[in-house]
Amino acid sequence: MSAKENSFLNQDFKSRNQEIILPILKEKQISLFIKREDLIHPFVSGNKFRKLKYNLFEAVSQKKNTLLTFGGAYSNHIVATAVVSKLMGLNSIGIIRGEELASDLKKNLKNNATLKKADQNGMTLEFVSREQYREKTDKDFIKKLKEKFGDFYLVPEGGTNDLAIKGCEEILTKEDAEFNYICAAMGTGGTISGIINSACKHQNVLGFPALKGNFLVDEINRFTKKNNWKLITNYHFGGYAKYKRELIGFINDFIEATQIPLDPIYTGKMMFGVIDLIKQDYFAKGTKILVIHTGGLQGIEGFNAKLKQKNEEIIKSL
Repeated sequence: MSAKENSFLNQDFKSRNQEIILPILKEKQISLFIKREDLIHPFVSGNKFRKLKYNLFEAVSQKKNTLLTFGGAYSNHIVATAVVSKLMGLNSIGIIRGEELASDLKKNLKNNATLKKADQNGMTLEFVSREQYREKTDKDFIKKLKEKFGDFYLVPEGGTNDLAIKGCEEILTKEDAEFNYICAAMGTGGTISGIINSACKHQNVLGFPALKGNFLVDEINRFTKKNNWKLITNYHFGGYAKYKRELIGFINDFIEATQIPLDPIYTGKMMFGVIDLIKQDYFAKGTKILVIHTGGLQGIEGFNAKLKQKNEEIIKSL
């Protein structure tokens, strides 16, 4: 491993827990802390770094000089992969869902902060149809990609695999044993699986999916044998990338009160859900809760662009 590669991967990325002070918490006698994984790195933050860490070690071990992965046009994972590849002197390829985006690439790069950042960090963008994208785990499709791009290290969509789970198991530390509940937003189920694996016996882990449905149960069961967890499925706000004005208002009120930014896809929905459950007396008095800030803040710029087009309230920044 080169000095450049070693300097990034072997940094101590232990994040701090920050107490949240809100009137509702005092009223309900609940202690609420947030683990600031978003502060790890501006673009390779939170669970994105955790999922990529051991995949990067493996890629270097296999002497691969190119990472290839999959994602949508607003994927935090795509940006994280592009940025970390550049940091480590690796090439990166992003297979992007939506072939129509290639029709006027210059315009789309200008108007899409996610794709622009990936492009600026040297990622080769390959746009495919939604039908092709559904073949992302098909061996023949992967073979065609290797025929086109040459050899590469494959990182799955969202980064979730066994090595990603290993990285996410490092989110919790021994000091976090004081908490009764651990709460995390969910996309693919990888992050929460790692958290479940490393949680103490007395701790309950609550997952807040950003997607509709209960399909993530099977995905989590692939990576953990423990049963100290539960999915809270009432706070997806319509599904991935969907929102309501109530959510945007909550995120803005939260940053004003705490100086902590939340994204509208994952952490905003989770925190909305946690506060709402506290209001409903879901947690007993004296409960200590730790929520995980999984980053994803780079997506706010693109989200705000959509809100501006609709003349709606945008998400505030610090």
